[in-house]
Amino acid sequence: MGKDLALSMMLPTGDIDSYISAAYQLPMLTLEEERSLAFRLRDENDLEAAKRLVMSHLRFVIRIARGYSGYGLPLPDLIQEGSVGLMKAVRRFDPDMGVRLVSFAVHWIKAEINEYVLRNWRIVKVATTKAQRKLFFNLRSSKKRLGWFTHEEVQCVAADLGVKPETVLEMESRLNNFDVAFDGAGEDEDERTAAAPANYLADVRMEPAAALERDNSEQDHKDKLLSALDQLDPRSRDILESRWLSEKKITLHELASRYGVSAERIRQVEKRAMQKVRAHMEENE
Repeated sequence: MGKDLALSMMLPTGDIDSYISAAYQLPMLTLEEERSLAFRLRDENDLEAAKRLVMSHLRFVIRIARGYSGYGLPLPDLIQEGSVGLMKAVRRFDPDMGVRLVSFAVHWIKAEINEYVLRNWRIVKVATTKAQRKLFFNLRSSKKRLGWFTHEEVQCVAADLGVKPETVLEMESRLNNFDVAFDGAGEDEDERTAAAPANYLADVRMEPAAALERDNSEQDHKDKLLSALDQLDPRSRDILESRWLSEKKITLHELASRYGVSAERIRQVEKRAMQKVRAHMEENE
């Protein structure tokens, strides 16, 4: 068996069907062979033993990867990520634990595939927290019918998965949304192209007309403010400018010391002056 396995170490590349067929033809290891190879890897760092352990378990990676076909991601990529998880499991496997490698490796294989799915299922990440990640892989299987969840279904799923109902609703909303190309590139001339974000999210802030209009509006506002300040008596204007228009703001107590009055009196003057400025600017709109 060892000779047969050694002859089958090189799997075909480029054709996923040939790869899968070859992986299923690789002989499985007996318990004694698996333990012997695992001890050689652990105690002697025998890379050939590690290779044989990995190759003999590729069929399990393929089987697990096929379970993720509903996410619309390429099967070869799913198998590749699962194989990375298998290699990590082989490196960490301890034959003294008394379990078969396949039982130990399932967690690592699924973990790598899960990470790949979360990174690539959508352009925008749909699951970032631990609760969201749990929901992402369980929500669709929890739905008993098509369409949106009812209130009772939300409560039931939240209880089953140990999350808040609000988290269930948020994830359901994310799963029912879809990515949209910014400019609609690659789409036919249909409603989806017409609704591409590029058609209604144009940035006109730096267009000459918009920039000129913005500058004129700012200058007009500044002129009205200066005109309103000119209507105030010198003390009221000084208080407003010192409190709001200077780079270094002055406190009520500092102004009170300047004019020899109480801070409350300065506050009253400031309030009255603000009312006069606001009224003057509104009149000249």
